[in-house]
Amino acid sequence: MGASWLHGVCNENPLAPLIRSLGLTLYRTSGDDSVLYDHDLESCMLFDIDGHQVPQQTVVEVGETFKRILEETGKVRDEHPEDISVSEAISIVLDRHPQLRQQGLAHEVLQWYICRMEAWFAADADMISLQTWDQEHVLSGGHGLMVEGYKPVINALAKDIDIRLNHRVAKISSGYNKVMVTVEDGRNFVADAAIITVPIGVLKAKLIEFEPRLPDWKVTAISDLGVGNENKIALRFDKVFWPDVELLGVVAPTSYACGYFLNLHKATGHPVLVYMAAGRFAYDLEKLSDESAANFVMLQLKKMFPDACEPVQYLVSHWGTDPNSLGCYSYDLVGKSMDVYDKLRAPLGNLFFGGEAVSLDNQGSVHGAYSAGVMAAENCQKYLWEQQGNLESFSRVSVRHETLGTNFPLQISRI
Repeated sequence: MGASWLHGVCNENPLAPLIRSLGLTLYRTSGDDSVLYDHDLESCMLFDIDGHQVPQQTVVEVGETFKRILEETGKVRDEHPEDISVSEAISIVLDRHPQLRQQGLAHEVLQWYICRMEAWFAADADMISLQTWDQEHVLSGGHGLMVEGYKPVINALAKDIDIRLNHRVAKISSGYNKVMVTVEDGRNFVADAAIITVPIGVLKAKLIEFEPRLPDWKVTAISDLGVGNENKIALRFDKVFWPDVELLGVVAPTSYACGYFLNLHKATGHPVLVYMAAGRFAYDLEKLSDESAANFVMLQLKKMFPDACEPVQYLVSHWGTDPNSLGCYSYDLVGKSMDVYDKLRAPLGNLFFGGEAVSLDNQGSVHGAYSAGVMAAENCQKYLWEQQGNLESFSRVSVRHETLGTNFPLQISRI
């Protein structure tokens, strides 16, 4: 239902030592290092809304056109000192270069490529910043699906740590070198410092009261950062009736109406398809009951495969309305300040901020959340040493995280 990929299957990835030491395997979905192609096209099959397969040559040709369009948006960016959306930039490019416009089925395939781009940011193209959309530092090594999921990683990191579940925080009070955290049932927890890693959607909704109030510059930073939404509808069947490709896509006249299924059978051996929906469409799906959402995607599947059987089980995520998340991960809004991440990351006395939204280079990723957490923990520890007058000892103490050797590679395959 949640994070599934390791973006950047390489030793540079801060999670690589832990994943390696746990012996976890990955399934390579793409060898490409860009933000657009976390699946290789040769393992992708597209269909129109009536269930007819799109010729692979059309998929490839429109893909090349899409790359050209994005290259031209770079020129638009250079001409516009004021930020605009990716969607507006694409419209400008197509007005200037009518030959890049696509008609009929090719237009629908182009919309599918835009849909895939929107999925990376979990937001619609008219919300994504042209200035920064391709500025993310993407690690090398391509993209790998965590075959066993991220639970083994979480379990390893949680070992020997006192973790209190079902403690939703209502208030954080700080002062006099102490922090008091109040949970919903009124209980208080007092500590020397706190690291706040709640999702950016929770901060934006102001579900936690801060005493004293957060300064205006911190509130503005929280407000200026976008939070995306992507939902999954996982369908488990008693048999496989679909082709042996990683991605089954649905093209349509608008990116909103496009969609795709991730074939987990290819990576895990289980007869499971996962429908992915991002942006406004993800929010609209949450308005449906789980049964209605599953029925909706089954209608699409049966057009593609008339002999499709009914699922024996389904799971539906609601990340946009779940009070513990209120979205999936952060993205850059149009016209946002360039120092928004620095301000969001900045500590307030004995309050420190972690999570994917404050990652230096890898917002929206698990390894970005992990590295941001390590940074917050180190800064917190340094602060406490300073308070105790023992800063000289800080360099001899390290925050608990893996430093295992990197002399053998991550286990990743495409078999």
